[in-house]
Amino acid sequence: QVQLVESGGGLVQAGGSLRLSCAASRSIFSINNMGWYRQAPGKQRELVVGITAAGTTNYADSVKGRFTISRDVAKNTVYLQMNSLKPEDTGVYYCKAELVVSLSDYDYWGQGTQVTVSS
Repeated sequence: QVQLVESGGGLVQAGGSLRLSCAASRSIFSINNMGWYRQAPGKQRELVVGITAAGTTNYADSVKGRFTISRDVAKNTVYLQMNSLKPEDTGVYYCKAELVVSLSDYDYWGQGTQVTVSS
């Protein structure tokens, strides 16, 4: 199992920046995949960026060039640096961890952190 705790959300003006943190309860190298998702009001949750244990990343087209995922192995923490924020980036941001055990996938989610971008 893994517990995830997100932090760093808040209110920011368009064009501003925020950095989200996701602290895991185990080594992030032991987690097959991690990622940041977001959910806007009335919309489905969507992938923002994913990262494998090997460090391969996959960004949504809407955030490429503006958002950057990074890791601090010593702190078991994954970060999401968000620059040039737009009002459409508003939503609840969730951290997800995927463990593959005996060919079965197990997904774990954090509690979410609110990001609001004002125009």
